[in-house]
Amino acid sequence: MTRKPISARLLPLALAVGGLMGSSAASALTLLQAYEAALQNDPAYRAAYYQAEAGKENRILGRSALLPSVSGAYSGSQNRSTLNYNGGKDVAQDYISRSATIQVRQPLFSMDAWARYKQGAAQSEYAAAQFDSQAQEVLMRVLGNYFEVLLKEDQLAYAKAERDMYVEQRNVNDLLYKRGEGTRTDLLETQSRLELAEAQLLETQDALNNAREALNATVGASVELGALDHLRPGLSVERADIKGFETWRALALANNPDIRTQQKNIEIAKQEINKQRAGHAPRVDLVGTYGKTSSDTLSTIDQDTTVRSIGFQVNIPFYSGGAVSASTRQAVANREKALADLQGQTDKVLLDLRKNYNQIVSSQPKFDALERAVASAKLLITATEQSIKGGVRINLDLLTAQRQLFGAQRDLAQARYGYLLAVLRLRADAGTLTPEDVRMVAAYFE
Repeated sequence: MTRKPISARLLPLALAVGGLMGSSAASALTLLQAYEAALQNDPAYRAAYYQAEAGKENRILGRSALLPSVSGAYSGSQNRSTLNYNGGKDVAQDYISRSATIQVRQPLFSMDAWARYKQGAAQSEYAAAQFDSQAQEVLMRVLGNYFEVLLKEDQLAYAKAERDMYVEQRNVNDLLYKRGEGTRTDLLETQSRLELAEAQLLETQDALNNAREALNATVGASVELGALDHLRPGLSVERADIKGFETWRALALANNPDIRTQQKNIEIAKQEINKQRAGHAPRVDLVGTYGKTSSDTLSTIDQDTTVRSIGFQVNIPFYSGGAVSASTRQAVANREKALADLQGQTDKVLLDLRKNYNQIVSSQPKFDALERAVASAKLLITATEQSIKGGVRINLDLLTAQRQLFGAQRDLAQARYGYLLAVLRLRADAGTLTPEDVRMVAAYFE
């Protein structure tokens, strides 16, 4: 399989991802391998890469309008001329004429060429900013899909624990009913809850399969369930992530790739106005010509002529049916739209920045509360096991305690995944997200 090119800004793919992902067989996948595989196989990223490569050429295309153009022309023809002197006999004359010309044209003054040059540079920078945004997007997508699979596995474990609890409760109710200590209402209520738990389990299994398929599509391979790395215990909020919001805001306004894209779009629109206005401006070119002709006319048969010329050519457009004015007004309207798009994008980025920042700030207290809930659930299980041995509690009580533990562990894992995604989104909004952040996040997994 042909390797897809990777931008030099991204991590060098030195690991043997191709060997890991080359077959269709299911395989284990670390977080870092998932990201590197996505750079190889994700179609949206590949499309963005080639779009950026195409965009680079706009700089050269715009510059070409300021540089000399060289053209050449050659013609040759077989001619037959008929001469008649004073009504006498016609005399035919056959001859071959040839002409060769080379012309060099260098713009000396051209508002259109200058606007094209500046617009080409802006278009190239626009494409680069777009690719930066796409590179961040694929990073967020693959990590989001990876975390989603892990979260759905936790939810599946919780759903199984709940189902098993109701199965055990049904068994207890059956026994009590046979002894005459229970009622049929208890049996029906437990059976109803068991059926709902079975349905919830199937729904959770489908959600897990869908999350896994989304991850498979991103990395370009089939990953078996339960083979992903899991979070290490003890994740805490990094102090660097809760520095002042105004610091993050300043970074976002200066570096966010989506904001930079819209800023370059405004520059492109401004130069489009200049291009259209150039339709009313004169153009001055320096033109040099070298030409040779042979037997050009009947009077120059067997004569060769060489012409060398250099001079100025001025072209002054006066009127083009109103097209220049209409095109200029259209370009002005497009610039105003670009300004509005920039404001809208800036507002969106700052809103997302604030939301992610707030989530990070509130994460540590949430971690502390959920960790206490997990610890309490574990103590409850231990106490319940001792009570069962003493004959005070039954198996159902233990399953209920285990269900509570699974729920607390699920909520804690979800909070941790949410924190990591909020950190990455915050850095993406600030325009500081890099592939090295994948290594940072991968260090939390084992």
